[in-house]
Amino acid sequence: MSADVPEIMDVTPDNIDKTGFFCYMSKKKAEGYQRKLQWLKNRLAEGMRIKLLKLPERGFIEYMPAEYAWRPVKADGYFLIHCLWVVGKSKGKGFGEILLDACLEDAEGSGAKGVAMVTSGKVWMADKRIFEKHGFECTDTAPPEFSLMVKKFGRHPSPSFAGKWEEKAMAFGAGLTVVRTDQCPYIVDATNTATAAAGKSGIKSRVVELNSHEDIMKFSPSAYGTFGLVLDGKLLSYHYLLEKDLLPLLEENRKK
Repeated sequence: MSADVPEIMDVTPDNIDKTGFFCYMSKKKAEGYQRKLQWLKNRLAEGMRIKLLKLPERGFIEYMPAEYAWRPVKADGYFLIHCLWVVGKSKGKGFGEILLDACLEDAEGSGAKGVAMVTSGKVWMADKRIFEKHGFECTDTAPPEFSLMVKKFGRHPSPSFAGKWEEKAMAFGAGLTVVRTDQCPYIVDATNTATAAAGKSGIKSRVVELNSHEDIMKFSPSAYGTFGLVLDGKLLSYHYLLEKDLLPLLEENRKK
């Protein structure tokens, strides 16, 4: 590769213990890292792909066949991207587009119908603009601000969200329910923060683990899929909240 184009490294079952998976690299002994590591080893057997920018550049893309993906999306035959993230001094150099191009090339070469990505432009999610530049189109939306961006390789049925978000949230009942997976290493801290805040607010809390694509499709109260806070049967947040932000939000919503 030229000096201007970063080398891309594939994470595999043979090298993942050495290469890691980008996130939490400075905290390999942490519970969040270890849980994500084991989760990834299981997912690699299902067709998960992770591509890392070689150091000193910092970025990665994580994707897999949608039939096994951990987003509540109906997209059989497509690849679905979980994460596309470029950080620090590597931002603004077009490296996100390079990673996305590598994913598209892989998907098309594998005979996939296309590639999909859930976007929101908010915490933990990529903005849809980079996908629009690559010919992706929005085929579905979900509250509060999710878009399902899709690029097809031919004429195929359009992917869609699983839906029934309010019904799924209501099923968790009273109190604070933390819906979680091991897809992101930050979820351990997010879960501990949420349950601690609930305790300080005098709110009963519980943690519900989603352990498969089928669980995500059936139980996730939002299009994010892998984490959610549900208060008294209503979605409170789908992303990490610091205690200082969560405590007033709990109080505000309990008064309604």
